[in-house]
Amino acid sequence: MAANTRAPADTFPKLLLRNASSFGDRPAMRHKDLGIWQTWTWTQVRDQVLALAAGLHRLGLKRGDTIAIVGSNRPKLYWSVAAAQVLGAIPVPVYADAVADELAFVLAHAEVRFATVEDQEQVDKILSVSERLPKLEKMVYDEPRGLREYDHANLHPVDQVIAGGREALKDPALAKWLDGEIAAGKGSDTSIILYTSGTTGQSKGVVLSAERCIAAGSDTVAFDKLTEKDEALAYLPLAWVGDHYLNYAQGMVAGFCMACCETSDTSMADLREIGPTFFFAPPRTFEQMLTRLMIRMEDAGFVKRKLFHYFIGVARQHGEAILNRQPVPLHGRLLYGLGDILVYGPLKNVLGLTNVRTAYTAGEAIGPDLFSFYRSLGLNLKQLYGQTEAFLYLTAQPDGQIYSDTVGPAMPNVDLRIADNGEVLFKSPGQFISYFKDEAKTKEAMTSDGYVKTGDAGFFDSKTGHLKIIDRAKDVGKLKDGTLFPPKYIENKLKFFPNIREAVAYGDGRDCVAVMINIDLTAVGSWAERNNVIYGSYQELAGHPLVYGMIQKNIEETNRSLAEDPVTAGAQVKRFLILHKELDADDGEVTRTQKVRRGFVAERYAPLIDALYDGSKEADISTQVTFEDGRKGTLSARVKVRDAATVPVAPSLGKAA
Repeated sequence: MAANTRAPADTFPKLLLRNASSFGDRPAMRHKDLGIWQTWTWTQVRDQVLALAAGLHRLGLKRGDTIAIVGSNRPKLYWSVAAAQVLGAIPVPVYADAVADELAFVLAHAEVRFATVEDQEQVDKILSVSERLPKLEKMVYDEPRGLREYDHANLHPVDQVIAGGREALKDPALAKWLDGEIAAGKGSDTSIILYTSGTTGQSKGVVLSAERCIAAGSDTVAFDKLTEKDEALAYLPLAWVGDHYLNYAQGMVAGFCMACCETSDTSMADLREIGPTFFFAPPRTFEQMLTRLMIRMEDAGFVKRKLFHYFIGVARQHGEAILNRQPVPLHGRLLYGLGDILVYGPLKNVLGLTNVRTAYTAGEAIGPDLFSFYRSLGLNLKQLYGQTEAFLYLTAQPDGQIYSDTVGPAMPNVDLRIADNGEVLFKSPGQFISYFKDEAKTKEAMTSDGYVKTGDAGFFDSKTGHLKIIDRAKDVGKLKDGTLFPPKYIENKLKFFPNIREAVAYGDGRDCVAVMINIDLTAVGSWAERNNVIYGSYQELAGHPLVYGMIQKNIEETNRSLAEDPVTAGAQVKRFLILHKELDADDGEVTRTQKVRRGFVAERYAPLIDALYDGSKEADISTQVTFEDGRKGTLSARVKVRDAATVPVAPSLGKAA
């Protein structure tokens, strides 16, 4: 039986009870632990969640309290989210890799009384900032390793909490009370608080209601025809809106199974073992998968390489047409069918994509060639656009309407419009209630007639009617001569090259565009190995003359692409450098969702930006870095600066209106 596309339940605990009743023996959750996959049915998940809720209630968690959820994708952390919602408490997920200061800010701002955490690392981080968390009373932990000798006065193993709750539920009065708490939950209740990535400043707590979350999830479940027979891989950060939406919310609405990876490092291996039917990954993940694949092909035998490249050529010629059910000559279909047996099928199997019926990418622009490559293999890869304040989906590409340079039309029940300044505005089923404890920011994010400002500049394509996103509205600037300068657009074009992991473009109010580059260590390291380039560290490889030459070719190819569009022709890159270190969230240079904090980077690397614009051939820089164990250090380097060739542009091209 297919899941209801518009669930009658208005809270997630009510959906949990519905799923246990409708899909009781079907798998609801899997987790790989110590190399072995464990599975829980919907009935078992319900029982675990109710026992955990009863256990947390015995510890003092009550309606209206906030409880932090800190860690990676583990069943007991997801159950903690649901158990909190059963009690009418409000879960506040926090990124597992957040440093202690970031953790302290969220927990203090959200006024959490309880925290459910993954392991000793998270316990230690919270204890190290405990003086800044006066309201925090108790912690519950999942992984007991290393915690035996800790003071357990206010520290509790989650298994013990569940066992205590299960025992307590033998009392009919408590079981009846818990049923009453679920029934008392209203759709208008706060379901969760998700903190933004904080690209331009301090993170904001986005307050989302239960009924709006479920309404948004129901629309997309219907859109992609998801049912209880589908399966998704939970490997994205638990605190990110994408994970809470794509896995938790859609899983509850559709009744499908969510599989949790063993660790973030094993996610691609776990992907192959699970073979999900619904899959989401940011463009960077698809790039890394292809990069690893191409590295392996370089090491393959002559015949295999020839076979691979020939049939990939066939796929590029006919694959997308076959996927879109368009007319293809018989010989093309026959060749593609042979290629599917010899290359595409085995390739998708190696990548773990064999069973994927619907795949999405979002967060950054995806390169047309990369997008086309996966679709030519028969993968139904599409793009979506959304944000935390919308509870994700604003647009998505319907099957058969797939374009690499758009993010699709408005989703059902979503109202989009473009403001006079080019900013995308929306009203949506999942629209947020407010920013937690910040009425001023909430008002600032809204128009007078109730639309939410996305902060992104975009327009509707006249041919397709789909939305195109250009850049963050505040980041679009102009060069000194009036040429339009869209930094994110330029950066995304550069990042289409597998050698380039990150790019930061500057040019607003300047004479020309200049960029700072992070190389991709995997791709460039593999190239170095094949070309006998010896290096001992990222810094050495990044500064190598041959690497500079390779990146220069990538930039000059990007300039040729920019020159083809009158709007961007005047914004070609004239100077560049390769940073001596990777931009890191622990150093505050990127957010936990890997978005560059442009202003902070400009301030931190000011000497390098000066060198890009004063004609210097090199510049010295000393940067404070944070090591994995939290220690601080200093990294010094002399960074080279190079010029890049540009394509001549007619004077009328590239000027902003």
